[in-house]
Amino acid sequence: MWEILNAAGIDPAPRRSGPTWREFLTAQAEGIIAADFFHIDTALGRQLYALAFLEHGTRRLHITGPTTRPTRDRAVQQARNLTADLGIRIETLHFLLRDRDGKYGEAFDAVFAAEEMDILTSAPQAPRMNAHCERIIGSIRREAPDHALIMNETHARHALAAYEQHYNEHRPHQARNQLPPDAHEQPAAAHGLSTGKVLRTRILGGLINEYRYAA
Repeated sequence: MWEILNAAGIDPAPRRSGPTWREFLTAQAEGIIAADFFHIDTALGRQLYALAFLEHGTRRLHITGPTTRPTRDRAVQQARNLTADLGIRIETLHFLLRDRDGKYGEAFDAVFAAEEMDILTSAPQAPRMNAHCERIIGSIRREAPDHALIMNETHARHALAAYEQHYNEHRPHQARNQLPPDAHEQPAAAHGLSTGKVLRTRILGGLINEYRYAA
């Protein structure tokens, strides 16, 4: 942990006035994207692995396609896909935060280093150092695969894509004043709510429901 704090310019000694790890993450939130692997158990007993990326500032979620073979080469390709998808937004990101999982490797880090991002690795057995990513992975599991029979990679890819879209476009976040990650302002106030019709959109067969007032 000390080497991580020192690399980030943080004084780890509690007697000194340097920022703590939490203070650093808070101060640099707009420039941090975190990564973490997670697995899904299928109905046929196979384990699928996916890689989640979470932008700290906007809480925008990116989930890679699941696979039964989470190799280093595949992780590198997913990193390249992410940087391409981010477009010009990647210029606002300065740190990649990840754990020490062997599935990353030097080539994975090099993709982000090429975008002038510093790599921050959490200490061994210290999931709280990547708490935001750990929390969203818990939400993914509780709200989707834990309540559905995932049959195979195709089914898992569809379910995760639907969840990612719901999370980014509809789900409110306290850290963003109840705005979803892709929203930039609160929706216009609805009039005549007592007579307004509420529309429900069923996500993943009704595991998640989105509600909107009809225009």
